[in-house]
Amino acid sequence: MSQPLFFDLRATHNPHRWYLPLTPSVCVGSSDNLFMFGGVGMASAIVALERTCERPVIWATAQYLSYARPPSVVDLDVWVPAAGKYNSQARVISHVGDKEILTVNAALGSRPSDISRQWLTMPEAPPPEDCEPSEHWRGGGNDLHSRIEVRVAQGRYGAASIGEPADDGRLLLWIRSREGLPVDSSLLAIMADFIPGAVGNALGLNAGGNSLDNTIRYRRIVPTEWVLCDIRIHGVHGGFGHGAMYLFAQDGELMATASQSLIVRVREGLD
Repeated sequence: MSQPLFFDLRATHNPHRWYLPLTPSVCVGSSDNLFMFGGVGMASAIVALERTCERPVIWATAQYLSYARPPSVVDLDVWVPAAGKYNSQARVISHVGDKEILTVNAALGSRPSDISRQWLTMPEAPPPEDCEPSEHWRGGGNDLHSRIEVRVAQGRYGAASIGEPADDGRLLLWIRSREGLPVDSSLLAIMADFIPGAVGNALGLNAGGNSLDNTIRYRRIVPTEWVLCDIRIHGVHGGFGHGAMYLFAQDGELMATASQSLIVRVREGLD
């Protein structure tokens, strides 16, 4: 039996087609302008790929093309042009009607090997229970952010970002599902789309961004309640920004890495 997901991805009679009904709980934006969170688009494609190919995703990259808004339904078509003994190359086209929302390219599989090492280490950070809960800059609501708990271990997040720019562009966030969902490839993909949330901390402004893309690479997923997201904004220029994230379990296990480019948005207010 499949474990519960953050979103309501549904199968069809065709094993290569899935669909995702959109509700505010998987969307972000203002109350009159909600749209599917990019990480949900990526995560739903990853689940569709893994269930169609019956293999775990090794890496996946999404190009965000348009917005999907509730109460529309996103269709996900899975294509597998190459499938070998240990790995598959595949892609997903997610669309609403004839409007393409995002395209995901991925590799899936695993190979028999006893080697498991990591050289990137988790940064020193206070445990999540010692960090204050942080609300999203829009405040309360029934959208995706109401279902994700965020605690700041280093830096500033949301409206609290206003102040001195960060010398290193770095933000450490502890993130978990408020619903107690297990950490898996899909939940990590949702967390990876929090990279734009570090732009404000880097600039010292109430700022964020809209994702142009997202790439995630999985190393080893282990049981953990919280995930430490080590986010680093590398640079901003010409209205665009680039950053990366390293996702660690509480015991220091490196589970995944992610990178992203985004349109930088500086907010005049909180509406």
